[in-house]
Amino acid sequence: MKKIEAVIKPFKLDEVREALSEMGVSGMTVTEVKGFGRQKGHTELYRGAEYVVDFLPKIKIEIVVAEAQVDAAIEAIISAARTGKIGDGKIFVTSVEQVMRIRTGEMGEDAV
Repeated sequence: MKKIEAVIKPFKLDEVREALSEMGVSGMTVTEVKGFGRQKGHTELYRGAEYVVDFLPKIKIEIVVAEAQVDAAIEAIISAARTGKIGDGKIFVTSVEQVMRIRTGEMGEDAV
């Protein structure tokens, strides 16, 4: 099993959720986060004063999928989240050693 973490622009959340649902992903964790990458934030004007926004609002999606679904899930996220502009986000894939569903005690892929 693999854990896929995707950091995306907030307005792309619904499109990514729909794309993952269509491919059979049954659950996900969504967190509102802030951060920056190459874009290094930006400046804004508020009541005549200019200030620097170092950390930009982003959404982090976490899913756990079977090995066979990894490439399809990554492709679904990329196609739904891409705008072609800086700040589209990143995807991280890590191995998951064990999963257990607390309610039923199911383990492994049955628990996902």
